Amino acid sequence: CSEQMDYKSCGNIFKGLSQTGAWGCFDEFNRITVEVLSVIAVQVKSIQDAIRDKKITFNFMNTMIPLNPTIGYFITMNPGYAGRAELPENLKVLFRPCAMCVPDLRLICEIMLVAEGFLEARTLSRKFITLYTLCKELLSKQDHYDWGLRAIKSVLVVAGALKRSERDRPEDQVLMR
Repeated sequence: CSEQMDYKSCGNIFKGLSQTGAWGCFDEFNRITVEVLSVIAVQVKSIQDAIRDKKITFNFMNTMIPLNPTIGYFITMNPGYAGRAELPENLKVLFRPCAMCVPDLRLICEIMLVAEGFLEARTLSRKFITLYTLCKELLSKQDHYDWGLRAIKSVLVVAGALKRSERDRPEDQVLMR
């Protein structure tokens, strides 16, 4: 989600989800402005009321649309970041919170290395994540350095391509290249 999303675009997404019964996940939902979030609360409430009342069709944004009750909508948030809005109370009560844990980067790295064809994935994943963690902790904290999961994934995909193109090179040399 972004600050550019308005209530109409979000409403169209909810309209599509409601009619198909599909599930949707709104990532970084709290990047949407507070004013738009307040309108979204009304939209979500109308869907929930229609599901609760077992309606076949319901009024959504002044249009009667069919309801497939298998609809699901989920949000992720990164609270505390600059530019992030606090969810309005009328929207907060419509979602059930759940806590997330920090991903196991070593395990993710190992699995990705196996998927890329590395035979020594366990050992290499330990070395790679140790190096990555040290870089994250010791190098400059400037914004252009990205030590997140997306960056790790990008490096491992490139390493996999290198491994396939240089089959005779030892795996540790390919990965740490």
